[in-house]
Formats: sequence, C-alpha cells, structure tokens
Amino acid sequence: MSRLRKNLFAAAVVAVVVGVNLPAVSGFASRKWHEYRIDQDDYKARYGRWTFLNVPDEFKVNAIHAALLHTGKVLIVAGSGNNAANFAKGTFKTLLWDPARPGQEGEFKLIDTPVDFFCAGHVMLPSGNLLIAGGTLRFEVLKSRVKRAGGPLVVKNEDPDAQPRHLHPGTLVAAPTGQLYRTTAHITVPPAKKVETGLPGKARITPSETKVFAEAVDEGAPGLFTPAEGSVRYRIQGLTGRERRNLYAMGASMTLEKQDFQGIRDAYEFDPVAERYLKVQDMNEGRWYPTMTALPDGRVMTVSGLDTVGQVTRDNEIYDPGTKTWRPGPKRFFPTYPALFLLDDDTLFFSGMSAGYGPGRLALRPPGVWDYRHDTDRPVKTSGGAGGVAPDEMEAFTPVPGLPEPELNETGASVLLPPAQDQKIMVMGGGPVGERQPGQKNATDRTALIDFKEPAPRYVRGPNLSDPVRYPSAVLLPDDTVFSFNGSGDYRGRGGSDVLRAEVYHPESNSFHEAAAPAVGRNYHAEGLLLPDGRVLGMGSDPLFGDEGGTIPGAFDQRVEVYTPAYLFNGERRPVFTGGRRALRLGGRAGFKTPDARRIRQVRLMRPSAVTHVTDVEQRSVSVDFTRVSGGIVVTLPANPALVPPGWYMMFGVTGEGTPSQARWVHIRGDRARGDR
Repeated sequence: MSRLRKNLFAAAVVAVVVGVNLPAVSGFASRKWHEYRIDQDDYKARYGRWTFLNVPDEFKVNAIHAALLHTGKVLIVAGSGNNAANFAKGTFKTLLWDPARPGQEGEFKLIDTPVDFFCAGHVMLPSGNLLIAGGTLRFEVLKSRVKRAGGPLVVKNEDPDAQPRHLHPGTLVAAPTGQLYRTTAHITVPPAKKVETGLPGKARITPSETKVFAEAVDEGAPGLFTPAEGSVRYRIQGLTGRERRNLYAMGASMTLEKQDFQGIRDAYEFDPVAERYLKVQDMNEGRWYPTMTALPDGRVMTVSGLDTVGQVTRDNEIYDPGTKTWRPGPKRFFPTYPALFLLDDDTLFFSGMSAGYGPGRLALRPPGVWDYRHDTDRPVKTSGGAGGVAPDEMEAFTPVPGLPEPELNETGASVLLPPAQDQKIMVMGGGPVGERQPGQKNATDRTALIDFKEPAPRYVRGPNLSDPVRYPSAVLLPDDTVFSFNGSGDYRGRGGSDVLRAEVYHPESNSFHEAAAPAVGRNYHAEGLLLPDGRVLGMGSDPLFGDEGGTIPGAFDQRVEVYTPAYLFNGERRPVFTGGRRALRLGGRAGFKTPDARRIRQVRLMRPSAVTHVTDVEQRSVSVDFTRVSGGIVVTLPANPALVPPGWYMMFGVTGEGTPSQARWVHIRGDRARGDR
C-alpha cells in the first residue's frame, strides 16, 4: 500500500471512531489524531519529533547531572538524587548510557559512585576526563524541622609548631554562656603559619582557620545563643596544655532557623575509557552548586557553592589537571551555579543567570565581565578610562547594563550563540530567587542578547519565548540554531505549571519558530544535551508537588525523551566522513575524507555538554574554515585557545539544507594546555 493510501486509510479510521462514539471517546480520538498527525512526514520535516527512551527499571536514576563523553556515551549522575533516605544509606548512583550500541535503546551500565555528587560541579578537561567536584555533605533542614539550634564555627589554631589536629564529628564546644554544641563533620585543623620578620625573636603568626557546623546538645530554646556583638570565642572541650590555649572556635549566633545544604570538598576525574572515577586532591572549600569553567591553558576556574557550613563561598579555586592539584583563585562573590562563560579575550562573563542561592537584588549580583587574571580582590579607584592604567590597577569586574527584568535571573538559561566567533550570548526565561514574593512575576518569557564585538557591550531585548518559563533547557544544534524546550511557569512546577513547549531560535533572523512539543513536563533538575548523531536528549524533573493543589509531595520524573530535529526529516542524505586525523592542533590544518565535499557548506566544532540545573557553560559551536579537495576537505582550525579551549570536540559537516553529518570526534590540543594527553 502506498504511503498516501495508508495515511488516508488511517485518517478514515479515526473519523469513523469519532463519528460512531461521540462524545464518549472524543478525548481518545483526539489523542489518536494527534499521534497520527505528529508521525506524518510533512509534520516531522517542519517540527521534528520526540520519542521516549525505554530505560530498563534497574537502570532508572534521578538525572541531576549529564555529560557527553568523547566515547559518545552519556554520563548521567544522580548521587543521592535529592533523596535524603538515599543519602543516609550512602546510596549514590551514576548511569552510563551508550546510544551507539546495537539495539534501539543502546546499552546501560551503572558506575560505582564514591561520594554524593548530588549538586556538584563538572567540566571537561583537555584529556577528555570529566572533572567533577563538590556535592552533598549534609541535607538541608527546614525551619519547621530544626530541633537543635545550630550555626557555623571557624576553628582556629595559633600554634605554628603543632601537628595537624583531627576533630571528629561530635566534638564538644562551649559558648561563653555555657551551652554545649556538637560538631557535625570531621575536620583537620592545620598548624598556624609562621613568617620570620628578620628581627631576633620576632615572627609573624597567622592562625589557621577551618570551618565546621555545630548543633546544640539540648533541643529547642535552651540551645539558643546570641552574643552581645559580632563573633565570640567558643571553647573546645577536652583540650589540655598548649592546645587548650591555641586551639579554639569563633562563631556568632546559634539559631533555630533553616539549616542549608552543605558541600563536600571531594574531587574526582571520571575516565571515559576506564569508565570509573579517579580520586584527585580535595578542594580547599566544600562546594554545593558550584560552577566550573575551562580556561585556555586547560586549567579550571571553580567558583561559588555552599561551603561546609552552608554559606555561599567567595573563595574561588583553580584546578590544574597536569598536577591534579588545586590552588586558591581570586576571591569574588557569585551566586550559586552562575553561568560563567569564557570569552575569546580570556576573560569570563557572568551572564546574570544562576540557580539556587544568592541575593535577589541586581546590585549584588550584576552580570559583567571578570578579568580573573588581574583580580586583586580590591576595588581600585581610577581617574578616567583605561588608557595609561596598568591592568592590575583596574577594577577586575566590569558590570554590563541593559538586562531586562533583572529581578528574574534565577533558573534561566544562557548560551554562547553559534558560531562562537560572533561572541554573542543569549539569556532566556527565568524567575525570582526561590519562591515568588508579593508583587513579583512567577516567570518571564524574556530573552536578551549581548554582543561583545560592540565597543560598549550591553544587553538588548530579544524575541520573547512562547511562554513565561523557569528552568528552560537550551541546546546548540549543528546548523547554528538553538533548541529551547520545557520549563515551568512557577517554582518547581507548582500548580501544574509545567509547559510542554519547544522552539528553535535562529540567530541570523533573531526569531523563533515552533518545534514539536515534548510529552513530559520538566522543571527543577532538568537537563538537555546534543548527541553525536544530531539528536537532543531531554531528562530530569523534580517537582515540588505531585498535584496541582499542592497536597501530594512530588516525585522525580525518571522518563527520558529524545528529540529528532527537523533537519533529519528533510529527505536529504546525511553527509559522511570516511577518514581523517583524530588529533589536531590549534591553528593547524587537517584533511578529512568525504564523498560529500561538494555538498558541505559549513564545518562546526562542537564542545560536548556538561549540564545541570539548566546551566551549561561547556557547550560551544566554533566555525571552522575549510577548502574542498579531491576526495574530501581540508580544515584550518582557529589558533585562539580562549575561543577553542583544548579538549575533545564533535566535528560536524553541514549541508546547505542544514543537514548535519554524524559527529566525528577530534582531540584538539593546545601548545600550553595542562593535563593534555
């Protein structure tokens, strides 16, 4: 039977069903008609198509984090999966999915997970390993459930000749008024630092400082303590001799207020070839909700996150993959999970979008350009412009103006628009910090763009999204478009506010067009990423409630959908690469065999995603110059490592109709990249 006759026959069957059974089966018939319609070739060629990924029950996890590895496999990290019972039992999960394995659904494998990576940070290293650091030390305790007063302490050691001192959980400390508190975590307190001044018998002693959270021994009001002013000394119990004099804690009030999540210091690299986590040096700070951004030399800037006592840290750190060690970075405050992008002049741009914790006022979290290389952490007043002023004498953070609705910067998406050479960044959607306050909107349909090729970059409003949403996913596609989908109209999908939307942004026309709608609503803990075959993976959703009335606790949605873009339904045969080098150098040339050289109109290098909380500062699409030769093409790579950070990339050849090839993985090396093997 021809395709036309089959389509007409199916339509006639639906019509008969509707006619005979109205109104009893009108809903059923409507669904059947919709299923029939979205499966038609003309529909798919215009809007694309969503399908479910059938994940066996034993491999279903709460998808909190996702990263595409250079093996073509997807690492899906749950950790405890935002489940306090799993955390208490030490049940932490990671799933590895291989979409290229034989069989419609691919192959699934659970990976041993050493710590709770729930709400960690992650970034691709030049070697292809995934650095993942931070996670959960302690779950939050809401105010209504706080039984014991608690608060952060800083344990100090004034003895430079002491050995590192281990204080175990349950160590008792006493407030000046006698109340007793127990520490909640193990800490190691290093000795003080001693610097000789050159004068006999005179040295400068700097006490060491180590943070720890403590809770009252007694429940309720007896554990409350408020000092008369500022921070006071708490006495550590059980010490004698010089330890009693030199080792003590400093802290302020002990309260019955909400106790926030606390972050771990653990850091690991995931090896995609060995398919296991490898322990590296711990960070100096605990971090929960940090952002990690790759730098041009292969190092990683790590910022923000809730520390070991549940406070947003401004003590940023830099990871060196060559030595697998951390060193302190410039101190600067960012809200948690800030969208921090590497620009082509080796500065970092905070788009203004973030997730989780931080002030709601724009003045305290402005979008701007951070010259981390010259950040002295001290605002320096200058007279006039930059002319004649040394870089390290300038203020290292330059706010950018113009962002519309700046009070709605939480849980919005940010992307470096394709191609990366244009240096344009777009933000879309968002909402207020936490839950809506009186007079605030729940979410926004705003988009805004900033062009760093302009002499005075500033945000300008872009075309609106189809709906106001928080938690929108945004994925770069090989044809230089951006696929935006899902989101909810209120905090964590409250009130049944998930929006089944999808649309494609076209940078050249600054416009959206509608795409096929997903079947699953997604909000908090949603992810989207590009697969090597040009499809898009959508997963994760963690609603606050399971009903519109807010009476049933929500359950994590473990369903996974895959979107096939319209460019794979246009009837054109996909271009293919049949050979070529795997290892490339920045600024170098390389040849690739293809029978489709005459059809290829553009070549793109696409850095694979590492996404969580709709924040993905890894993905970027770089335009590559090429020439056609007999039997293939010769590409010339950009030379700037700030434009193309060293590492593994997917290389796509794209036709004039926008049809991409399957990705060919290439390993791009820089002359000075660290940890590049």
